[in-house]
Formats: sequence, structure tokens, C-alpha cells
Amino acid sequence: MHLEICAYSVADCLAAQRAGAHRIELCSGRAEGGITPSIGLIRQARAATTLPIRVMVRPRGGDFVYDEAELAVMEADIAAARDAGADGLVFGVLLPDGRVDAHATRRLIQLASPLPVTFHRAFDLTRDPHEALDVLLSLGIQSVLTSGQQAQAEAGITLLEALVKQSAGRIEIMAGSGVKPENARLLANTGVSHLHMSGSSTEISPMIFRRNGVPMATTSPGEYDRISTSEAAVRAVVSLIS
Repeated sequence: MHLEICAYSVADCLAAQRAGAHRIELCSGRAEGGITPSIGLIRQARAATTLPIRVMVRPRGGDFVYDEAELAVMEADIAAARDAGADGLVFGVLLPDGRVDAHATRRLIQLASPLPVTFHRAFDLTRDPHEALDVLLSLGIQSVLTSGQQAQAEAGITLLEALVKQSAGRIEIMAGSGVKPENARLLANTGVSHLHMSGSSTEISPMIFRRNGVPMATTSPGEYDRISTSEAAVRAVVSLIS
């Protein structure tokens, strides 16, 4: 059983490594559910940690139906991430009818090759998860991140178990969303090969002067909160699944 940490900073990567995690998914845009990190972050994370780093390739928040201009951005980001030292890529593309966009996904896989690819939680928005898994298997995807098509993975245990059985060891089934020490063993017992968590904790900004009521964004966190990976939470999960 392995643990992947969703990291948004070099500090997150270092916390994951100190706590004994096995892999990093590197992202930006926490409030958007993860988008492509900057090249600077990829390079500095690669220099700071020895853990394998899979880089998120997602040009924006929102849905996972991309036009040609967005796919071109994703292709450029894959090439740049590879050059910056990524050990793998993370992406997901859907058709408007809720199926995996096999054509676009194949294009991106070919550009990522020979690096491994994770199909992210776009999987949880597919109309038929079993059909979607068959498509990913046919494409040669190495991992799929899923909450069992529920808001939290703990509520998706029945589907997680079914996907593990369907995959028959041909692809990593990675359970993510709401993973924490309290449910890590329960999720591990589904037979998934990986757990995925952020282990988020909130710290107060060191800013002394504060001008309230002038937000920089319409979503949280606010300007005076800092969210980071909790080394203690990661360490607790590692100890439970080791």
C-alpha cells in the first residue's frame, strides 16, 4: 500500500517526504481542485525532494471537456513538465456525454510517454465507471484516482471494491478525497493499491497590517490564511497502512 500526497508548494513536498509518503501529485490552484503548477514550482520541488513527482496537467478549473486550444496548452504543459523533471503526469479529458475522451487522452499519453500517467478524478464524473475503466485499460493508463464517484472516498467504498476487482491488478486504483487517519485502514481494505490525500491544515498569515473586505478572489482561502500539508496527518496515515 502506497500513499500519494497532493502538494501545492515545496514545503508541502518536504512535509510529505519527512512523513514517509511514497509519491507526490504536484498542483497549483487548491481552491479550483488542482490545476497545472508553474514551471518554477516543478523545478524547485524536483530539486528539493527525492520522491517521485507526478505533475497535474489541467489548464483551468471547472469541467473536463477541452477544446483544441486548451488541449494544445495541455500538450505544451506536458512537454514543459517533462523537461522540468516530472516523473509522471496527471490529467483527465471527458466528452460532453460523460464518457472518457479516448482520442484526446491517447494524444496526451503519447506525448507523456514513457512517463506514467494518472487519470484524475474526472473519472468520478463519468456516466459509467466500469466502461470508463475499460477505456483507460485499453489506453494503457497506469493509475486512476477516484473517490468511487462520491464526494468522499469513504462513501464510495462499494464502487472502489468493484473497480479493484475489475482491474485485476492491471492498473493502480487510487482512492482519494477525504482520506484521513480515521478512515485510512477502511479504505485500504477495499484492495486499492494507493491512497491519495492532501492532509491540509490552516495556518494564520504572518501579516500584521490587515485590510479586511478587499478579497483577491471569490473563493477561499482568504488573504490571511495559509493552507499547507500537515506532516503529522501524513505520518499518521503512513503508519496505519505500512
